[in-house]
Amino acid sequence: MTRVRRGYIARRRRKKMRLFVSSFRGAHSKTIRIIAQQKIRALFSAHRDRDKKKRDFRRLWITRINAAIRETEKGVYYNYSQFIHDLYKRQLILNRKILAQIAILNRNCLSSISNEIIKK
Repeated sequence: MTRVRRGYIARRRRKKMRLFVSSFRGAHSKTIRIIAQQKIRALFSAHRDRDKKKRDFRRLWITRINAAIRETEKGVYYNYSQFIHDLYKRQLILNRKILAQIAILNRNCLSSISNEIIKK
């Protein structure tokens, strides 16, 4: 009986999986069964951490704004929550990312914004 030549579909699927995990160490990039598990795990972690990254950056921006606001107002106790509340009351729509950039790069601009808000 002659030998049957296998098709290329399974080989192509495994090759695609191997390309995905080519940088993994040990059996995680060698054994097909473990490659499949590690690919699922990597994609799951990537999906979870995309949302986590957004949360972490928002926390960082809030911390930076709060530190800058507390530092600029020497005599008056003023914090992040009051500052954001007053911004919304005055209908000044600046997102937290931009406010954090201003807090780092140009403190005088942030203090002038907060002073204008306090005056009104």
